[in-house]
Amino acid sequence: MQTVVKKWFRDKESGFLENGSAKDIIVNKADLLNCQFLKVGVTVEFECHVDKRGLIAKKVKLIAQNKNGHGHGRHQANKPFRPGVMT
Repeated sequence: MQTVVKKWFRDKESGFLENGSAKDIIVNKADLLNCQFLKVGVTVEFECHVDKRGLIAKKVKLIAQNKNGHGHGRHQANKPFRPGVMT
């Protein structure tokens, strides 16, 4: 699945992913594969699982984005994609 990061709390090492009009999907730092934290608005790919807390994202990966925020686009020469780094 793919969606956008809605919130990320660096102090709690967790956050939420957009899920349309349904309850947000929980994401934890331990489930991030190619980064150490997430930035609000970036697109991620993940597996969705259900537990007692609700929907949980597992195997979460950042999707490379261009300057306009669209995944799999042309990279900007002056600002390379760096997973997990706030720019």
